[in-house]
Formats: sequence, structure tokens, C-alpha cells
Amino acid sequence: MTQDALRHWRRDLHRHPEAAWCEFRTTTLIAQHLSELGFSIMLGDQLLASTLIMGREIDVEAQKARALQQGAHPEWLTRIDALTGVMGLWESGRPGPTLAFRFDIDAVEVEESQEASHLPGQGGWHSANPGWMHACAHDGHTAIGLVLAERIAALADRLTGRIKLFFQPAEEGCRGGKALAAGGQLDDVDALLALHIGIHASSGELVVNPTEFLCSTKFDVEFMGQAAHAGLEPNAGHNALAAACMATTAMLGIPRHRDGMTRINVGQLNGGSGRNVIPGHARLMGETRGATPALNDYMFNQVQQIVEGAALMQGATYHIRKQGEAIGIENSPALIEEIVPLAQGNSLDTIHTRRFGASEDAGFLIERVQQHGGEAAYLILGANLAAPHHHPEFDFDEAVLAAYSGEVEQPFRPT
Repeated sequence: MTQDALRHWRRDLHRHPEAAWCEFRTTTLIAQHLSELGFSIMLGDQLLASTLIMGREIDVEAQKARALQQGAHPEWLTRIDALTGVMGLWESGRPGPTLAFRFDIDAVEVEESQEASHLPGQGGWHSANPGWMHACAHDGHTAIGLVLAERIAALADRLTGRIKLFFQPAEEGCRGGKALAAGGQLDDVDALLALHIGIHASSGELVVNPTEFLCSTKFDVEFMGQAAHAGLEPNAGHNALAAACMATTAMLGIPRHRDGMTRINVGQLNGGSGRNVIPGHARLMGETRGATPALNDYMFNQVQQIVEGAALMQGATYHIRKQGEAIGIENSPALIEEIVPLAQGNSLDTIHTRRFGASEDAGFLIERVQQHGGEAAYLILGANLAAPHHHPEFDFDEAVLAAYSGEVEQPFRPT
């Protein structure tokens, strides 16, 4: 039964979450499953434009060893050089369009709840990896993609053209989409669909034209000062942590723009080596967002000026590194018109427009397809939630995973 397969995949992936660029187990299981169904496989090292990889600082061998211990497919694991992610290609052998579907596969760096009321804990499929959790429904996205592959194989005699299934690494932090878009495998796509579960939509709803996707820049700033004895000669030091603190305070005070929504956050700040040592190094991690590229650029330009000034005041040097990017999304109207009757035929309540209000690096994929003459759309598959996205108690109504198949279950009603 479709729902059983969806639940199996979702819960297995939820039990074994892997953060951005560490999705080795997930990648091998996807590759093996699609290969068994008759798909041609392309792995991340061939799929992604390596020069556009962002926010990737991992120990590949250590992550491979962990993945193997947790059930990664050994043969596929040896085929991965460094980069995770999979594309499965279905060739019908008959003329027709090239369709594509994108599913993100990474988890969030969140510690999963141990509360007795948390359903994954009750069922024994809560995260086995401390500090990592599928708190954004990417386990559900991946499960949909894997079962969609099964349906494609089952309908082989009725299909024409080609179908590409993209399982993208590193969506969290908007780190993988740009590299996937530039890899070249989207350039012949006639229509692309991407989706997200549960953002501002309830079970039984499908938002076919979500709006207000925020452009974003994720950044790290390194401040390099001079360590010194804080009692004997503090005058000999240059306080990198002070520069980082000054920069943080000033960033949070950037004037918001009159022309639209702007956001900034500093999520981490670390520095120093001891209470009696002038900190010689500090690092902050932050992000800007804006309703348009110009508004996001305004925010990030302000960040750059603030960092330069804070470093100068403390006699420190600095380095800013972009760790992720996202752009806006505008769905293709013609594709929306085709989706609506299909959704209604599966008893989904189609919502034309609803605010998204966050960032998604699928924008690079959608833009790439549209620039090459294809159509693309990003959908919200509604789901009742036990807690918000990125929350330690996040969980969603698994019944929605089978919505496209017409199977109906009682909706999940969180307490």
C-alpha cells in the first residue's frame, strides 16, 4: 500500500537524520532504490557545480563511517567521492517532454525532543543522531520522491518523454540549490515541480502559488585580533570578541527599508580562549533577508560596512564568507493552471495564494528552468503540525504524504 511505503521511508529517514552535506546514508539509499526501479543514477559529484558549493565544512571520511554504521549501502557509498545528492533519470523511450521533481533531503541542526508526548519518541523512530533532527519535513519530501519513483516505474508502459527526480542536499542554510541549478541537468527540463510540507497550510490544502519568498544571504564573519595578557598588558591586545560584539549590536540596529520587508539575525557568536586573555579570534554567524534582491543587498551591504568599522575600532582584521544564498520564486502561470484540476481531482482544497515568508534555495532551480524556456512551480502541501518547523517537537500529519495518490486517512490533530 502506498501509505505504508511512505510511512516506512519517512520514519526510517526521520530516525537517521543527516545535516547539510552529510547526507551519505540518505544518498546511498535513494540511489539503490531508484536503481532497482530502473532509473539511471547521477550522484552529487557529477550533479553539482563544485565551485558554487557553500557552507560545507565536514569530515567526509568520518561522516561516511557514521553513515555506514547506520545502514548506508556500501557499494553506493564507495561511489561517492565527496558530494551528496542524487538525480534519478527515467527514460521512457518514447518522444515527450522532460519533467522534473525536486526533493530536499537534509535535516536541521536541532536536538529532537525527548518529551513523552512526542510521537516519534513514542514510536521508537526519533533521531539517532544527537543535534540533528528532521524538523522541517524533508524526511517527508524524500519519502514522496521515493514512492513517486515506484509509481513511475509501475506506469512505465503509459509514460512518454523523460522524468528527472532531483534529491537535493543542503537546502537548510540555502547551501545546495545554487550548485545544483548550475550543474546543467535542469537545462533541458520542460516543467519542474518542488514542494514543501506544512508551511502556513493545513491538511487537505494545497497552495499552488505561494508568494513572498525572501531573498537571503547567509554569512560568517571571522575577526582576527591579537591575544594578550588581560592583566599585565591589555594594551598589547586587539580584542576580536569586542569587535564581534560591537558588530552584532550594530547589525541588529540596521534601519529597516521603506520599500519592503527586511530581516537580519545573528544566530551564533563565539570567541576567546580564557577569562584572562584578550580574545585574539571571534566568529559570528548570521543572515540577511529581503523581499527583493535589492532589499537583501541593502541589508548585506550594511553588514559589510558595520564589520569593517567594528574591526577598525578594535585594530582587528576580518574576513566575510558567504555560506548560503536564496532568491525569490515566481511560479509559471501556465503550470499553475494545469496543477489546480489535478489537485482538485485528489480532493485537495486548492489555495491560490498564501504568504511563504521564509527563504528557499529552490528559487535557483526554478529560475534556471524558466530561463531555459521551461515552466516551474513551488507548491505547499498542507499538513497539520504538532509544533512549528525547526522546533524540537516538530511533527506533521503523515496522511498528507499520499495526497497525490488519492488515498485518504483521518487528519492528524495535534494536542
